[in-house]
Parts: sequence; structure tokens; C-alpha cells
Amino acid sequence: VQLVESGGGLVRPGGSLRLSCAASGFTFSSYAMSWYRQAPGSERELVASISSAGCSTNYANSVKGRFTISRDNTKNTVYLQMNCLKPEDTAVYYCSTWIGRLDYWGKGTLATVSS
Repeated sequence: VQLVESGGGLVRPGGSLRLSCAASGFTFSSYAMSWYRQAPGSERELVASISSAGCSTNYANSVKGRFTISRDNTKNTVYLQMNCLKPEDTAVYYCSTWIGRLDYWGKGTLATVSS
């Protein structure tokens, strides 16, 4: 299993970023996917999750209405569209999945929101 995040960077408050996570080594379309984030000095928190077919999504209260999770099962990729970004969204963003009894993680991509 391999998960590779990309799309992070530096953006001003109010701006947008689109994160991608390319998955390989498993049947991507059979598993739910999630995005987590970890800010400096804070614990890792769940940001959003999406069901295997993309029909069901869930969001942390702090990002509802601003972030959108989606997936393309033909490209084995999950996305996180982040709009109206705030300085408190600054974090390393990770994608993750559970397969059997194991959870798998990418190495993360850093999103920095600063003026």
C-alpha cells in the first residue's frame, strides 16, 4: 500500500488549495479514504472522510462549508479542495485508509496559510 500526497504550499488567508492523494497497492475503489491534519504542537485530527463509492462524506465541524473531499476511482486518487483558508488551517495534511486491521498513511503535505 502506498499513499502519496501532493498539492500543499503557502497561501494567503482566504485563498484555496487542492490536495491530492495518489493510492496504489490495493483495490482503491473498495475502501473509504480520509484526510487528517496535524498542526504544530497539536494532535492529529480527522478532517474529512469519504466512502468507497464516494456517496457519503463526513467533515470536521471546523472545515464544514469550506472543504470538500472527493475521489476518482478511475485514477485511484482522493482530493481535498480547501477554500476560504484560515491561518488555523496550517498543518501537515495526511491521507489514510483502513484495510483489514491495519491503517495506512502517506507522508503528508504541508499547507501553510499566512499573510
